[in-house]
Amino acid sequence: MDLLQRVEAALDTIRPYLEADGGNVSIEEITPDNVVRLRLLGSCGSCPMSIMTLKAGIEQAIMRAVPEIGGIEAINLTDIDDPAAVLPERLQ
Repeated sequence: MDLLQRVEAALDTIRPYLEADGGNVSIEEITPDNVVRLRLLGSCGSCPMSIMTLKAGIEQAIMRAVPEIGGIEAINLTDIDDPAAVLPERLQ
C-alpha cells in the first residue's frame, strides 16, 4: 500500500465523525517532504472548531497510522487568527 492509500485509510477511520456533522476532508497533495495538504469540506471548512478537528482528530489519526508523515496542513483554514476559533491552547 503506498503512502497516499495509507493516508486515505487513516482518514476513512474518522470520516464517519466528520460526515455526521456535515463535513469531510480531501487530500490535495502529499509534498516531497511528506506534508499532507488537506482541504476541509462542507461544514468543516467554516466551523469554528475546525482547527481543533484538524489537530486533535485528523492529524492524530494520520500521524498514528502513517508515522513517516511530517506534518498536516489545511489549505483552506485562513481564520487561525479568528478569536472565535477554538484552538486547543484556548480551551481552559
